[in-house]
Amino acid sequence: MSEFINNVSLRRDELYAFSVGIFNGGKRKEFIEKYQDAIDNLTPADVFYLVHELTKKDFSVYQVKQQVGKILNIFFEPLKKYNKKIPAKNTFLYYLEEENREAKIRLQKIKDILKLINKEKNISEKFANELHDLFVDFSEYEKHYSKKENILFPYIEKSDDRHYCLKVMWAFHDEYRDTLKEIITISDNKNPDLHELNDLIGRFFFAVVPVIFREEYILFPVALEILQENDFEEMLLQSFEIGFSFIQSPEKQLNENRINEIKNDYSALGDLFVDLETGKLLPEQIILLINNLPVDITYVDENDVVRFFSNPKHRFFTRSKAIIGRTVQNCHPHESVHIVEQILDAFKTGEKDNARFWIQMKAHFILIDYYALHDSDGNYKGTIEVSQDVTDIRKLTGEQRLLDWK
Repeated sequence: MSEFINNVSLRRDELYAFSVGIFNGGKRKEFIEKYQDAIDNLTPADVFYLVHELTKKDFSVYQVKQQVGKILNIFFEPLKKYNKKIPAKNTFLYYLEEENREAKIRLQKIKDILKLINKEKNISEKFANELHDLFVDFSEYEKHYSKKENILFPYIEKSDDRHYCLKVMWAFHDEYRDTLKEIITISDNKNPDLHELNDLIGRFFFAVVPVIFREEYILFPVALEILQENDFEEMLLQSFEIGFSFIQSPEKQLNENRINEIKNDYSALGDLFVDLETGKLLPEQIILLINNLPVDITYVDENDVVRFFSNPKHRFFTRSKAIIGRTVQNCHPHESVHIVEQILDAFKTGEKDNARFWIQMKAHFILIDYYALHDSDGNYKGTIEVSQDVTDIRKLTGEQRLLDWK
């Protein structure tokens, strides 16, 4: 047994062989018996890197997402027993775990109401309204996932290139989002179909509950091993831009001196003028100019790395400083990466120089444009994404030539 404790490479090879066998339909009992020592001595990092290898080598993100529960159910007890690192109080990961505590309370309330509904085999208007309100309230949990995708994931990606596990977890986030929308829609009906509702809520729990365990027993312990204390301080600072799920913002508990120190790190731009060919501006003036345009702007360089995004007063797509230096492919869920690749490939070959999309976000109509950038010699130098709320613009008719500030 000691060989699996001390020989990390051997243990991970065994776990990989076990997982591939299970994924390919091997007999569960036989494989567990064969690889029992490796399973008993696994660590959170073993599982994190195992999912990376499975996704990178033999299976797609979708295939791993569909089957990963088979092996994680077997790994459940060893992970529970492992002496994992615990996030320090009032830190970035601590607040993510606090959000999970609150999420579990709301999940239990949903289970209690659903149990009563199934007992009566009928959905009264009262229960339908309570269920609908609980799921609408659960929309707050989006901030939790957004902080993971836009803050935590980029820091991990910069620290370790074995991060395909994050792609799989993001896929579960998207399943949560899609299922939640369906449940809110059907529960808004005063007489929803009970069978359909049970099926959707089952899918919802399957998307949310396992991810909480995987965060706290795999992802967070790994993050505590590979990231530094100042990383978590920066991540917490960036969290305020996104907000917190179900809990009060902890901003007052931060050390004000440390906040100012981190802010200065981000804003140390100097006081020299920047020559823009058609004018010279101070960095502060450039920032004011860009951030007061009624658009969101993101710049991705010729190597597909995010180098800049604007910070307008009202934004509709989440951004955090953690994405700077991150490949644009990693900034999108797996299901839409192929569209990003298609646009970039067409821009790089010169086949296309712009792409346009528009979407409805509740009451807002959002226009999204992508433009290819080329230097004077025609060399591809990156892409800018420009997003704008054109809801009011679409309503304009006739002309307005005089000032009207009423």
